[in-house]
Amino acid sequence: MSIDLAHFTPYSALAGGAMIGAAAAVLILGTGRILGAAGIFASALESRIGDDRWRFWWLGGLLLAPALARLAWSAPIPVFTASGLTLVVSGLLVGFGARLGSGCTSGHGVCGLARLSPRSMVATGAFMAVGFLTVFLVRHAIG
Repeated sequence: MSIDLAHFTPYSALAGGAMIGAAAAVLILGTGRILGAAGIFASALESRIGDDRWRFWWLGGLLLAPALARLAWSAPIPVFTASGLTLVVSGLLVGFGARLGSGCTSGHGVCGLARLSPRSMVATGAFMAVGFLTVFLVRHAIG
């Protein structure tokens, strides 16, 4: 196995991780809420008067940030090689898994591990193991 150094971007990945960590810290210190993307999205779909405005701002920022990055740094446009059906099914499976695991990678992996939550340690280990297994099966066993 080798690293494609032409597309290896450790600095932008480090900066992105630092920004996610900072956003998680600001949210938990400012509001006492955990930054879990799946939970924020699911809660935004439920109708609660007065408590949901910040969720829509957060989701809007999540959608707007790549466009701003594209304008500011000429960030490349993502290219998806999978079919639309594959993307939809994959998204539904990820959403189902996030509900089944009572959280997503941002909630468990970023915030839960930072709080030393045993449940988040198990969930993050499961996410990683299933991800490794999926890549192995798709790239080596099936593909």
